[in-house]
Order: sequence, then structure tokens, then C-alpha cells
Amino acid sequence: MAKPITLVTFVLPSTLRHWVGDQAEVRVFAVAASEEEIPTLGAALDTLRRTHPSLEERLRDEYGHIRRHISMFVCGENARRLGGLSCALPPGAEVYVLPALC
Repeated sequence: MAKPITLVTFVLPSTLRHWVGDQAEVRVFAVAASEEEIPTLGAALDTLRRTHPSLEERLRDEYGHIRRHISMFVCGENARRLGGLSCALPPGAEVYVLPALC
């Protein structure tokens, strides 16, 4: 059996679009770590690192955590409240990336 995969759309603010050719959205596939698990925000960011490394390094720090000044909303909910990088992503998930509002 294959690992579950889901298409994820990152919706970007204008301040981050420079790093992806001025696109408002970037789509990547998130692949689950195993056949029994579901894709996570961390898996989507791992794929983003391979496809758009300049953008990903602005979203995560040197330890791999979401940067303090960045908020990500998965299907309308703050990802930090849903488990951060281990937040489960439903099929067709939209992740809105925003500057944090302290």
C-alpha cells in the first residue's frame, strides 16, 4: 500500500510572493510519513523546501519550526493550535500564510 498524499495550496501574502515569481498561490503535494499516517503541514513544508527553497526558509527557522513572525491557517484554523507542523491536512487543504499579529 502507498503512503497517503494530498495536494496542498499555500496562499501567500504579497510580501512573500517575490520568492515564487509573484504567484499568489503555490501548490505542492504533502506525503505522509507512513501508510498509516496522514499528510501533515510539516510534510507539505518539506516538499516546499524542495520546490521553492527561498520561500520555505522564510517560513521556517534553522530548527525547522514555523518562524515566530509567521502564522499559518489550515482550513481556517491557526496551525499552532492544531499541532503546528504535525497538523493533519485534509485532501485539498488550503494553508494561508500571514505575518503574525502578535
